[in-house]
Amino acid sequence: MGGNALKGFLTDQCASIKRALEACMPTTIHSWCIWHIMKKIPSKLNGYKGHADIEREMSQIVFNSHSKDSFDRNWNDFLLNFGLVDNKWLSVCVWVYYADLYEDRHIWVPIYLDHHFWAGMRSTQRSENMHSFFNKFITRNSLLIQFVKQYDNCLGSREQAERESDAADFHTVIPCATKFSIEAQFQDVYTHQKFREVQAQFRGYSVYEVGEQVSSSILNKFVVTYDSVAAEVKCQCLLFESRGILCRHTLSVLSFEQVSQVSPRYILERWSKKVKRRHTHIKSSHDEPLMEPRSKRFDQLVFRSQNICKFASESEELTAFLHRAYDNVMAEMESLKAKRKGTSSLSHEDANLESVNELQSPPRIRTRGRPKNRLGSKLDKQIANATKKKKTKVLSEVKVMFFKFVVIEFIFLINSLANM
Repeated sequence: MGGNALKGFLTDQCASIKRALEACMPTTIHSWCIWHIMKKIPSKLNGYKGHADIEREMSQIVFNSHSKDSFDRNWNDFLLNFGLVDNKWLSVCVWVYYADLYEDRHIWVPIYLDHHFWAGMRSTQRSENMHSFFNKFITRNSLLIQFVKQYDNCLGSREQAERESDAADFHTVIPCATKFSIEAQFQDVYTHQKFREVQAQFRGYSVYEVGEQVSSSILNKFVVTYDSVAAEVKCQCLLFESRGILCRHTLSVLSFEQVSQVSPRYILERWSKKVKRRHTHIKSSHDEPLMEPRSKRFDQLVFRSQNICKFASESEELTAFLHRAYDNVMAEMESLKAKRKGTSSLSHEDANLESVNELQSPPRIRTRGRPKNRLGSKLDKQIANATKKKKTKVLSEVKVMFFKFVVIEFIFLINSLANM
């Protein structure tokens, strides 16, 4: 981290991690995963009558409170209406300290965190998505050598997907949903994935649909402040401050003020299609010489296909013609690929047979160091001969003693039989 503390830290609900971050990184903004907290509601409140209404009301307060004061007020009313004042997990208790959710509201309720930039992250599910991605290649039963190979394949597929995404960003265009010139400004800079998120806000301020007519409803009002001199705009919903995207309320005001271009401060470089990833230039074992030409061929094909599709979409006749041509080309390419695959496999078998016939034992070379059969000195030979003679003499004496013992036993047995 270059000796600098993190700006934000997103974790599960854990008091130990909370205390550790407060001690080690006091300037870091700590946030709990709101998905894990909301998932605990059924287990914590299942014993209460009408727990389904409790869950629904709690979600409404957590996600739709647009100020800290309104959240505090709605939370207290929520506890009183459902009789949850004595619940240690939820209640605010002024005479006894409880490590409850309300006490830690500043690290999990969105309205308390939206003043800080989180790039749209509210939960730790991003890491879980990475686990799911790696599980496609690696299992818990994988051997170490399998892990190394599959991890390499995993990185290769990831980089290939990034190359294809880059090619689509540079050679294809997502049509604008409105005639607002600011939308075209984001279209020219942002990647396709991020532009779709921005485009949803443009659609939101220009298109409305009546879903249900009700007699009484809650009308949320958002205050948007626009400074034409400084070209600054700020909305009460804090969508740009937390996610880096201009909200529909802000876009409505800019459209009303007939603003044609937004300040560069509202176009974040981190989501620009021209940003080069640092890890793309890191060499790895799966970087083959064929990968770069393949990427270039893919870019060229995408660029040409864009022009063809644009031309064919002008009429139904041209579109149908392109579909037929596409089917014919696909059939020919599949046939050519199958034919080349059969030829390459046959040549590979022939090469293996030739290599087997030519295999011979490697030439022997003299190894360095002391040979196994070292030439012994005269003294070594004398010691060995003396030891051998001594062993032979002892063995002969043992044999004589054993023979004498057998003879004595035999004589004693004959005398005993004679006396009988």
